[in-house]
Amino acid sequence: MSAAAAIDDTRFMELALRLGRRGFGRTWPNPAVGAVIVKDGVIVGRGWTQPGGRPHAEVEALRRAGAAARGATLYVTLEPCSHFGKTPPCADAIIAAGITRVVSAIEDTNPKVAGAGHGRLRAAGITVDIGIGAEAARRHHAGHIRRMTEGRPHVTLKLAISANGKAGGAGRRPLAITAEPARQRVHLLRGQSDAIMIGIGTVLADDPMLSCRLPGMCQNSPLRIVLDTALRLPATSRLVQTARQIPVWVVTGHGAPTAAANALRTHAVEVFRSAETGGKLDLAAVLKMLGARGVTRLLLEGGPTLASAMLVADLVDDAILFHSPIIVGNDGIDALDAAGAAALARHLTLVDSEAVGPDRRDNFDRRH
Repeated sequence: MSAAAAIDDTRFMELALRLGRRGFGRTWPNPAVGAVIVKDGVIVGRGWTQPGGRPHAEVEALRRAGAAARGATLYVTLEPCSHFGKTPPCADAIIAAGITRVVSAIEDTNPKVAGAGHGRLRAAGITVDIGIGAEAARRHHAGHIRRMTEGRPHVTLKLAISANGKAGGAGRRPLAITAEPARQRVHLLRGQSDAIMIGIGTVLADDPMLSCRLPGMCQNSPLRIVLDTALRLPATSRLVQTARQIPVWVVTGHGAPTAAANALRTHAVEVFRSAETGGKLDLAAVLKMLGARGVTRLLLEGGPTLASAMLVADLVDDAILFHSPIIVGNDGIDALDAAGAAALARHLTLVDSEAVGPDRRDNFDRRH
């Protein structure tokens, strides 16, 4: 392959990845795939997984390309599916359209696919190249990969931390730690997540909405999940009162009162019971339950208690820490306890930093 051809392959795959990001938070349980069809150096079709997970990106790109797809190259961020689900296999649609080359970033870890899509394309005489943009695609599809390989969603922790390591005022009093640019970034994170998870302590202290309030993205507000072992979630909370507009799931213990669960259900809140360990919810079991229900990208916005517990349990896959220059009183609540801070250093590594208004955003990723 010539250097120019390799550059074109990289460029078109980068476009496919950008298109795929349009589906973040809106396609689960399906992955948010992007696809581009190119013929004689000209883009003739673009597609991304549609809300609810279908049509798939390849089918959308083929529909837009029409007859121009014959003899063209398809760039796709994840191996095309080869099995019949709620729709026919994308591999069959690609073959029928007359595509002659497929450039696929990575193989699908879904055991129903796992190389079979690429194999079907090759058997039909289509040239298949795998690996262009693979590293970026693995990050892009981290939620899908994690769910397929570990049975749980990919977990991103978000914390806002004052200059002296605090996340709130005394007695869990909520404070605006970061400035507006950082808060807008958080809303974008929400809009790109399948679900947000917090603990009941954060609900009782802050009464949050947990919606995405960026202009043009309000409809992208994710599923909201509350961990509440004893079912203390008030029916008057903003989460419960808006559950018919933006879904709310509550995960509780097996011993929580049935009457409280039924009362929440009258407000359209879904209540799930999960295993407990030492009187607290088993966090690994909770994540497995969420994975079984299709959640792939989970944003952890809970307070310091839940954040530290998830870090200690090694259930955080990446972390976004917004550091503020403001100083909170020494009686404020620590952003992480000593065990949580140690676990962050042990399991995650700093990969990059950037200024966000007056604040600093540090991005951490798994060491392994």
